[in-house]
Amino acid sequence: MNMKLYMVHVGYYDLENGEGIYESHKNFFVAAQDPKEAKAKTFELEEFVNNKMHIDGIKEISSVQGYEVNLIKSENTQDGEVIGYDESKEL
Repeated sequence: MNMKLYMVHVGYYDLENGEGIYESHKNFFVAAQDPKEAKAKTFELEEFVNNKMHIDGIKEISSVQGYEVNLIKSENTQDGEVIGYDESKEL
């Protein structure tokens, strides 16, 4: 099964931000065989459902700065390193 990486750009109206009249946005990264499956998987995300989000666009991420993106199935997944605001200033 050849999985691809998709960035799903979503929008939603946050009642705590501008009384819900300003649209906020977020990106989800989803592993799927095709855009249709990426859409279906996004619709199943708890955050997507709870915030009544909608999809504004879906982009396949196949390469980054001259490097191919290849997804490899693994049972030993780890979260990537997160570098916060203050830490990133020191890099």
